[in-house]
Amino acid sequence: MQIGIVGKPNVGKSTFFSAATMAPAEIAAYPFTTIKANKGVAYARGKCPHLDFEVQCVPRNAVCDGGVRHIPIEMLDVAGLVPDAWQGRGLGNMFLDDLRQADVLIHIVDASGSTDIEGNSVPIGSHDPVEDIEFLKNEIACWMRGILEKGWDRAARQAYQTGQRIEIVIHEKLTGLGVTEAQISAAMRDVELNSNPLNWSPEDMLQLMHHIRKHAKPIIVAMNKADMADAETLERLKKAAEGMAEPTCAEAELALKKAAKGGLISYKPGDASFEIMDGVKLSEGQKAALDKISEEISRYGGTGVQKCIEKAVYELLDMISVYPVEDESKLTDHDGRVLPDVFLVPNGTTARELAYKIHTDLGDTFIRAINVRTHRTVGSDYTLLNNDVISIVSRK
Repeated sequence: MQIGIVGKPNVGKSTFFSAATMAPAEIAAYPFTTIKANKGVAYARGKCPHLDFEVQCVPRNAVCDGGVRHIPIEMLDVAGLVPDAWQGRGLGNMFLDDLRQADVLIHIVDASGSTDIEGNSVPIGSHDPVEDIEFLKNEIACWMRGILEKGWDRAARQAYQTGQRIEIVIHEKLTGLGVTEAQISAAMRDVELNSNPLNWSPEDMLQLMHHIRKHAKPIIVAMNKADMADAETLERLKKAAEGMAEPTCAEAELALKKAAKGGLISYKPGDASFEIMDGVKLSEGQKAALDKISEEISRYGGTGVQKCIEKAVYELLDMISVYPVEDESKLTDHDGRVLPDVFLVPNGTTARELAYKIHTDLGDTFIRAINVRTHRTVGSDYTLLNNDVISIVSRK
């Protein structure tokens, strides 16, 4: 699974990325600071089952901190988007190509209105950030339509004459974007189109691409620099994002993580407060900065960075956490590690699908599974629940 960090230049994308991943990224107040995509690992929090089973876990792929598993997720920070990027303007082709494999997008918007549509710095409040939401959606939809239109007439004519489902044709053209046939079918139910695809206008195809994007690459808006935005603007942004938006202060999150790494404070990502470590003496500048951050995060219930990540994972993608083990009585793998791994899988995943996710051979030789919590044997079609602990039984 991959989260794409998107938006105009100079809105705080690289700051958000660095705050989420602590991976180095060039940060500066001018457009196109990011040229090549930055890759890093962010984390979604989940409850570790060791608390329920009263055992000590030995994590392998996700750190456990006081009963909270930090589940790794790949994150991609791409070049900034400018108007007509889908036609190759700016770094448009690079930006859009980098998004091909992203499953969900976090759109960083400068809620303070201090960045114009090109990514240039302007006085606070002089640009309406609500415009940025539709701007980005339209750029992605236009890019997807451009891919679909290549050779469209011939493919659509053949499908119509042979009775082939047009969803198959669209899927073949968009398969490089990580779009599934099911997502295309869902999008086509959302729009009214002529039964003959040869009669689809450019506007029809653009509307369809908007809906395919909505299903295949959903977006949450990070209302960045929220501390400099007025309440009315934040509300308008939430409405434009259909409620899927969070106020964020990426600079504050990055500062807190650096202070925690330096041993100055105790801070856990996602918390709405922090504590200065005993015996630490802060300079006047450090104290003033931390006081300001404390005021900001208490107002919004945190910096919003972790909330964005987890809303993207658990709400937009509807993922759940599952813990596979080999020995259901000891909750161990073949090396004796207790609850070593956690997998994020789509809600609705079956036991056999989990087996395939662990290893192809395990899926091919699947016999049954054991729900460790209920001590019941379940079949291949058992639908996994969040925080299930599952042992797969296969032909050796």
